[in-house]
Amino acid sequence: TGVDLSNKDLTGTILTGANLSNAKLLDVNLAGANLQNADLRHTLLANANLLNAILTDANLSNAVLSGAILSGANIENAILTNAILNCVGHPICA
Repeated sequence: TGVDLSNKDLTGTILTGANLSNAKLLDVNLAGANLQNADLRHTLLANANLLNAILTDANLSNAVLSGAILSGANIENAILTNAILNCVGHPICA
């Protein structure tokens, strides 16, 4: 928790069930990554690339997704309580 992976290329990484709560993932590339059941509470995902990412059942409560790319992302059953969703490419984006 609280790890800083900003600006990293994590394309296609399998992070199923990972605890990334309070992490700093600014401008990270998680395109095609598997984040199913991941704990992303209070995570900074501003400008992150989540193109085609799997976020099924992930907990994104209080996460910041400002400018994040969510095109093709699977967010089925994801918890988005109090998340900042001014992202792009997905119907949930404000």
